[in-house]
Formats: sequence, structure tokens, C-alpha cells
Amino acid sequence: MSTIASVVPGLTTTRAAFIEQAKAEGRLYIDQPYELYSDANHEAWRNLYARMHDRWQKYANHRFLQGIDNLCLSPDRVPHLEDVNKFMAPLTGFRAKAVSGYVPAYMFFDCLRQREFPTTITIRDGQVLDYLPEPDIFHDIAGHVPMHTDKAFADTLVLFGECARAAAERANDVADEHERVRRMTSVIKAMARFFWFTIEFGLMKGTGHGEIKAYGSGLLSSYGEIEHCIESPDVQRYPFQLEWVVNQYFEIDHYQPLLFVVDSFEHLFGEVGRLAEWVKAGKLDNVSPGEPGISEADLASFLGAAA
Repeated sequence: MSTIASVVPGLTTTRAAFIEQAKAEGRLYIDQPYELYSDANHEAWRNLYARMHDRWQKYANHRFLQGIDNLCLSPDRVPHLEDVNKFMAPLTGFRAKAVSGYVPAYMFFDCLRQREFPTTITIRDGQVLDYLPEPDIFHDIAGHVPMHTDKAFADTLVLFGECARAAAERANDVADEHERVRRMTSVIKAMARFFWFTIEFGLMKGTGHGEIKAYGSGLLSSYGEIEHCIESPDVQRYPFQLEWVVNQYFEIDHYQPLLFVVDSFEHLFGEVGRLAEWVKAGKLDNVSPGEPGISEADLASFLGAAA
């Protein structure tokens, strides 16, 4: 491990020898080898954090700001996951869990059910802060995890995990294999859309008249889009409607032109509860086609859990 790390120093996204070795060995859940972070990695974190600070203060939901304070994140160095968990776990029971790469959908949602958050440990190249080929530790820790210190939000994630388990269990009731795959694909698509328009790119009413704040991690970790989602006249912002969200396709390679606004975290929790009811009632078996595509790995993760 030390030999490989010496060839390619640091834990930079797509160029981390430690991660490539873990993948080659089939290790999804890993430790965070903190000593491998290079000075350039810490500088990337420092620059990302510094430029986001003022935008968080202006556009982020107040519970996110409280979460940043609760985690005591350093603005200067990549965080130790052990330190993150030391502050987060006593508040909501959630813990960051280091992973080497993509976690298949059911495994990801089941981690949430168990109050574990699969967390990327690499960080993007500091020379191209706005280009993110895949999630990195800034997206996960500075974008997602502050919200995990809030009890209402944490409980929402757990309920989402329960929803995924209900979807997998329901697949057992379908005898025909082709029909089981078709229905499961539709349900996963609906859940992915819900997650995208809430946990990743959700907006919420603020405390002032007509005020809107960001709570989705994709917005909270993006220097450009956190401002764009609130200020731009090109963004359509509509009250959250479950019927619409589960049938709305999205694309991931540009700023989002359509976003949904929830009233509160209690409202969001209630909508996840409705989503679970719709899973059990078969209301997600025939959602509209289109993005996102469902990979074989994601489909197999649900069908395997149902077996």
C-alpha cells in the first residue's frame, strides 16, 4: 500500500492509488488513510470551504448552518471521519462510513436505514474546483453531513431506507421474473427522482416572506449553483408535489432548470412517508420513462435483497 501511495501521492479524485487498490481487492468499505492526504489535497479543501462560506450564510437553510457549527469542521484541512462522527453520532446516531467508490442503490439506502452514510474520502483536483467527475469528500462532508446532525432530517433519511426495504420485500410477491424486473426498475427510478429533487437538490421555504433556502447537498456543495438556484429567473421553482416528482426526469450534467420547494423538514418527512405508502400500494410500478437510467448493479442490489 505504501509503495503504491508513493507512486501517486495524495487522495485526489480519480487519481488515488489507494482507492484503485481497494477496488482491485473488492473492498467497498474502507478506512480513511489520513496520512495519504497531500498538501495539495488540504489546499483544495481550504479553497473550497473558503469560497463557500459567504454563500452558505446567504443561501443555505438555517439548520445546515447549525450543522456546520455542530461538526466543528476545520476550514483548513480535510476532516478526519472519526472527528466528524465524534460530533455527529451523539446528536442523531448517524456516522460517516468511508467507501472506495459507488455503492449500489439498495446498499446505499440500507446504510441510511442503519444511520450510516457512505462517504467518499478522495477530494477533487484543486486546479479545477468546479469540475466534479464523481462525488468527493467535500460534497459528502460539507454538502450532505451537516444536515445529518439535524434529528428531523436524519429521521427522514432512515425512513427513506425503510422505503427501499419495503420496495425490495414487495418484489418477492411477483412470480414472473420479467414483470418483477419491470416493476422494480420503475420503483427504483421513482425513488431516485425523489432523492434527487429533495436530498440532493431540494429547496425549502425560509423564515422571511417569500424566502427560499437550499437544503439539498448538490446545491450546498456547488459554488455556482447555490446562487443560481435561488437567484436565477431561469430556474422554475414549484411547491413539492409527489405525483410530479416521481415522474420527472432529470439530467446531471448542467444546472437544474426545475426544482421543488418543501415547506419544512416535517413536510419532507411526511412526503417520504407517502412515498413508502405508494411503494406498498403499487403506485410506483409504472412511472414515466426517461432519466435516470437504472444500472444493472442497482437493479441487482434490490432484487438480491428481495431474494
